[in-house]
Amino acid sequence: QVRLVESGGGLVQAGGSLSVSCAASGDTICLRDMAWYRQAPGKERELVALITSGGSTRYVDSVKGRFTISRDNTKKTLSLQMNELKPEDTAVYRCKAETSLTRRCGGQHYWGKGTLVTVSS
Repeated sequence: QVRLVESGGGLVQAGGSLSVSCAASGDTICLRDMAWYRQAPGKERELVALITSGGSTRYVDSVKGRFTISRDNTKKTLSLQMNELKPEDTAVYRCKAETSLTRRCGGQHYWGKGTLVTVSS
């Protein structure tokens, strides 16, 4: 079992910056890929950024060059630095973690409850 808790959301003006974090606890030795998803009101959930256990990253086109995903495997945290924020970035941001496909880890997917980011125009 892995527990994920996000923090750092809030209200920011367009053009500003904000960082959100996700703290993992429990069977963190099983952690593999981790990602940030977001869901805006009335819209479907979308993958914002992903980082593998080896540090490779992938971003949705709309945030490339503005957002940076990172992870600290020692502190068991996942972060998303968001710069040049736009009103369309307003959403609930949720952390997701996948675990290794081993008997112990079971190849599970875990989600945090999310943190709200609001960008005012």
